[in-house]
Amino acid sequence: MATFDYDDAFSRNIGWFTQQEQHFLGTKRVALAGCGGVGGIHTLTMARLGVGKFNLSDFDEYGIENFNRQIGATMSTIGRPKLNVVEEMLQDVNPQVEINEFPDGINDQNAEAFLEGVDLYIDSLDFFAIAARRKVFELCALKNIPAITAAPLGMGTAFLCFMPGQMTFEEYFGMEGASETEQYLRFYLGLAPASLQSQYLVDPTRLDLNAKKGPSTIIGCTMSAGVAASYAVKILLGRGDLVCVPQGMHWDPYLNKMEITCIKDGHKNPDFQAKLNQAKIAFGI
Repeated sequence: MATFDYDDAFSRNIGWFTQQEQHFLGTKRVALAGCGGVGGIHTLTMARLGVGKFNLSDFDEYGIENFNRQIGATMSTIGRPKLNVVEEMLQDVNPQVEINEFPDGINDQNAEAFLEGVDLYIDSLDFFAIAARRKVFELCALKNIPAITAAPLGMGTAFLCFMPGQMTFEEYFGMEGASETEQYLRFYLGLAPASLQSQYLVDPTRLDLNAKKGPSTIIGCTMSAGVAASYAVKILLGRGDLVCVPQGMHWDPYLNKMEITCIKDGHKNPDFQAKLNQAKIAFGI
């Protein structure tokens, strides 16, 4: 029977990381809220980088509708909790990994514990989980925890980085006091101001805010994991330049484009407000 050795398992990372940096990653704790489309592949990517400690949350089970994008979704896992499946995959990569489970998802009662001892938060909540997302980002700002989100959009990814002492999630998006539907619009417009993916959406009717459903691809999820992991490494190891809000980045290989975005002053920006008003009219709110 094969035995696990941390140094051997992650030896091919050395060269991009020093041996000391690799061991340092093994001591770090990363929190990921959601083990679905991006969450599952985020988690496995961080595990293969050698990160040794995780706080993971998810309350959902796999269904056949998850097959197009979720790394743990197979015929053998239908009906099984996503959290359990991803944990098993993670432990198969690194049997020494430490995992704190949050099987009820993120809520007001457990959000503090979810971020206990965390070095980095990687957002992997469902797009429509606005209340939980706001809560976690608010606590990250209060606890000086770096927080990043890499969202799959079409066949690309839009990325935002929130660092301690800089513009917060609320300052950027301005969610307070807005209706749930308006919060969705604010999140979308702030996350992807370049809106590259809209140029090739062939069936807009598949986006339904009321039903909380939208189209997705494994391409976007895989790209998101790579982008989030590269920033995770830079933040955890303290090396490399960071693009932080109000700036963001949007990559779309389908369009052969990469854009650095910027919404100066966040949600107070006149251009953002104009786009928001147009969207509210379009959605009848």
